[in-house]
Amino acid sequence: MIHFISSRPFKVGCFSLFLFSTSFHAQEIEKDSIDTTIQTVEIIGRKSKDYTSDYSFAATKIAMKNKDIPLTLNTVTKELITDRQAFRLGDVLKNIAGVSNASFYNQYSIRGISQNEEGQIINGMRTRQYYFLQPMTPHIERVEVFKGPASITMSSVDPGGTINMVTKKPLANPRYEISLSGGSFETYRLSTDLTGPLNKGKTLLYRFNGAHQDARSFRDHVKNNGLLIAPSLSFIPNDKTSVNIEMIYNEMNGNLDRGQPIFGAVAGKTDLNSTPISLNLGAPGDYFKTKDLTLMGSLAHHFNKNISFNASYMKQFWDEDTHETRTTNSFVPDVNNQPISSLAMMQYLERIQHWSVDNINAYFNFTYKTGAFDHQTLIGYDSHIWEKKSGGKQDAARGFLMKDGTVNSSYNPSNAALYQTMIYNGITLPKPNVNPFDLTPGALNHQGKDYAVLNVINPLTPALTITHAAYIQHLLTWKKFKLLAGLRQEWFQDITNYKKAQESSFKNQKLLYRVGLTYSITESTNIYGTYLTGYQPQSNTISLMPQTANFTGAISASLYKPLLSDLKELGVKTKFLKKIDASFSVYEINQKNILVNANNPAEPDQLIQRGADRSRGFEAEFTGYILPQWHIYAGYSYIDAKVLDDSNPALIGLAKENTSKNSVNLWTRYNFTNIQALKDFGIGAGMLYQSKKIPWFTRSFELPAYTALDVALYYSVPQSKIQLSLNLNNIMNRTYWVGAQNYLRLFPGAPRNYLFTATYKI
Repeated sequence: MIHFISSRPFKVGCFSLFLFSTSFHAQEIEKDSIDTTIQTVEIIGRKSKDYTSDYSFAATKIAMKNKDIPLTLNTVTKELITDRQAFRLGDVLKNIAGVSNASFYNQYSIRGISQNEEGQIINGMRTRQYYFLQPMTPHIERVEVFKGPASITMSSVDPGGTINMVTKKPLANPRYEISLSGGSFETYRLSTDLTGPLNKGKTLLYRFNGAHQDARSFRDHVKNNGLLIAPSLSFIPNDKTSVNIEMIYNEMNGNLDRGQPIFGAVAGKTDLNSTPISLNLGAPGDYFKTKDLTLMGSLAHHFNKNISFNASYMKQFWDEDTHETRTTNSFVPDVNNQPISSLAMMQYLERIQHWSVDNINAYFNFTYKTGAFDHQTLIGYDSHIWEKKSGGKQDAARGFLMKDGTVNSSYNPSNAALYQTMIYNGITLPKPNVNPFDLTPGALNHQGKDYAVLNVINPLTPALTITHAAYIQHLLTWKKFKLLAGLRQEWFQDITNYKKAQESSFKNQKLLYRVGLTYSITESTNIYGTYLTGYQPQSNTISLMPQTANFTGAISASLYKPLLSDLKELGVKTKFLKKIDASFSVYEINQKNILVNANNPAEPDQLIQRGADRSRGFEAEFTGYILPQWHIYAGYSYIDAKVLDDSNPALIGLAKENTSKNSVNLWTRYNFTNIQALKDFGIGAGMLYQSKKIPWFTRSFELPAYTALDVALYYSVPQSKIQLSLNLNNIMNRTYWVGAQNYLRLFPGAPRNYLFTATYKI
């Protein structure tokens, strides 16, 4: 994405920051005086190499101090990402209170609410990245998590929160860095970060980030290979205008790891250790290959000190090719339709997808005064257009073989004589189309394309999803008060069978609003309250298959009602001893019309709609220095998430699935700069605690609480540009599970592992 620079400095404490109006990157800080009247720009530079980030741009599209924003914003900087060697997004997010990765996928739970959208936000703009493989992070400057629906200034309304990945941008001063890593599970990585000016006047800057990973896993038949190429250019002809262009190319070659199966059992007697955590039902030849090309450009211009204009455009191309062997979420039945708890029912599928995304955002920002009041008014427009291309498919083999050679998707014991049968351990059962998987220890299983008939031939329907929005935001400052209010009018259109003779569509629209009030008790302590709303149609946007009815002209032609949400939050943001930023918040998030998997073995992708959930909680977060050489990043989260309405009355009032009530995260680094003999060394230590939780699709067992401990050792080789690090994760070698769906899909954490990295910096 392109970003503009203003050469006007901005003073924060003793630091002077060069400001870029649309940039999402931190650059060098120089000590100098600063004009504090510029409020429409994003900070691109900071000198400190720590875990704090004082400003955010994407939350409000104006450069506001985090303590002045009336919502919870968590930031993981590139320094923490590097210290943790967090190569994938999931490794980054485990550092944030209230955020958890409850599976191996690129899908996260925020404040007890699972993400509903397929994709993340990059530089404040929405992408579409189908949620299986987690993106790499070597080109990421910081990861921001906005808690609650980001519904006013972003086209994103996940009720729990929004994840914004901010990419590295060019710097005016040359820097060159290359890293080599090697570690457990045959992991090898190479990454580079090059940046600097391309001309003497430093009006043209470049940055190049690249990475390659070749890795396996503690899980059977799983690989995690990836290639990342991310160049960018910034053009800054004067102090009023700046332009940035950027490309991100991701190529991933991995597997859809559906998790560990265990034996089915009587409720309360399930043995999570009945199979090894390495057991994977996928076949050695399975693969999940994706190619993702994202092009971004931004323009920023200051007409004068009171009026500025920003515009951004993103184009994304996505291609996927998948071969997968997986369970149908059920055990094979015997002829009496009783499940055999040691025999997993299997299916095989082949999927191809192609899509593209166009994303446009433009807005004017006005600053002015009326008497004792300071005003910032932002007026903008954005659009998000997602086209699912022709040529996609999802063909599958599943079900049971009939004596006439056909396949039935389910087994009916009243017609048992019509099915082919087989014998397993003396038990007669209907013969599955795909050979079942024997979970018994020592059992021989041939893992491959073991199917009789590819019986589900399913072309993926081309579709177009369009969102247009106009929004206005006003920041009113009076004495110690800041009032932030916004309105966003959205227009939605979903087109099924796009450009086909059977084309049909429907439209929706919604007015969303946000209001937040911040009061400064002292210079370093603010209290705030906020209320905001979210809305999301659940049509072509939430699954492989379009969810629109095959007719036109209806306001609600979607098969499902739209997702409605709101957030109420109160909080305090302060600074302890002028060193540690701390925030405390209490919140309530309500959402209605939630889509969940129907857990139907005959139709594994079938969805159903739940009435309502509510999540209440408390969060506390701390970031900064205990001592000048002692960094800390820590948080605590309490989540009370419950089902309020469901088609199954027995679920009402029960705890929400895959949610831990209590969690604690901690990472700290200490540099021995004051001890001469150890001055080149540093150490790091981390802890993640999650309390018990129940799986998504069954309540007959629960995942136990766990605590995982990590450590790291850092060494700067004297009289050289080389830095070495050794990260040891799960040093106690605990066996634990981050989440589960049912008996056949548990997601274990990695056993003890290490990663050694050598970095050369100039």
